[in-house]
Amino acid sequence: MNLKQLSQQLGLSQTTVSRALNNYPEVSEQTRERVKSAAIKFNYRPNARATGLATGRARAIGHVIPMNSTEVLNPIFAEFIAGASRTYSKHGYELLLTMAATGTEDSVYRQIASRQSVDGIIVHGPRIDDPRISLLQELRLPFVIHGRDTANTSEYAWIDINNRRAFFQATKLLTDLGHRDIALINGEETMTFASRRRIGYEDALQLANIPLNRQLLFEGDLTEENGYLAASALLGLTKYPTAFLVSSYMGALGVRRAIHSAGLNMGSDISVIIHDDELSYFHNSGDIPQFTATRSSVREAGTLAAEMLLAIIDNPSAPLPNRLLEANLIIGESTGPKKR
Repeated sequence: MNLKQLSQQLGLSQTTVSRALNNYPEVSEQTRERVKSAAIKFNYRPNARATGLATGRARAIGHVIPMNSTEVLNPIFAEFIAGASRTYSKHGYELLLTMAATGTEDSVYRQIASRQSVDGIIVHGPRIDDPRISLLQELRLPFVIHGRDTANTSEYAWIDINNRRAFFQATKLLTDLGHRDIALINGEETMTFASRRRIGYEDALQLANIPLNRQLLFEGDLTEENGYLAASALLGLTKYPTAFLVSSYMGALGVRRAIHSAGLNMGSDISVIIHDDELSYFHNSGDIPQFTATRSSVREAGTLAAEMLLAIIDNPSAPLPNRLLEANLIIGESTGPKKR
């Protein structure tokens, strides 16, 4: 049964039926209950586009990804989308993924806004001084950022994990175990998450009176190959690090491979702490996890970001929400006291 047929069955307009199903306040409680009961009885499932025509909404949420980005190939992105998509579907929204060629993001967002093809945007991978924030504010397009840009002091909605505190705790665990030569394999530090992780790492070193050794710092794409290449180079130093702090599970797999290739054992010879986003296809679980990790569910972040954005769309005059999630430090097999 479609919207037109349900409307005819009830003797109501399609607009009234659609608004009743979407809990618009101008529809009486009696009518709303009547419509919802009929929808259940006739097994009606609203079509997002048809509902949009009746309500003046697109019933879609946009995600814009640069074409030169590895974002869509990243399991972290897929996990976030899985959490967000379930929320969209539950509330009758569709996901619209748009790829933007290098240098065209500005025009892509402007086209989306002018066409009114989405009701809101989720922004991924914010950078320091990210221009997308002011652009979306100018376009008056509701948005939530997965992350945040502390260089921007305006009001905007965001959800983030406490990256600085997570990596402070991780580094402090390593210094408490006696490690002084601690390598950081990080994401690109123009990205706000990586910048904060670097600050947390440096804060813990300073607390332990350990001077910063820039030779032990790496930033780049968080891939298995980069983890392997960075760790191999560091383990080739005359005074190689006794511990690694790695910003992703994927990068850590490369670090583990480099440690084994060097004839060393992870956990006893070299300690490793990772950030674990609880990925569906890469489990760091068990009674004693393989890796000691700062753990935070990116799927949960996707769910919460979607809920926040839909709330903004439903009530645009409400204060813009912010959500800071804490990461849990989980002890696994990959850390131990310094041996040399």
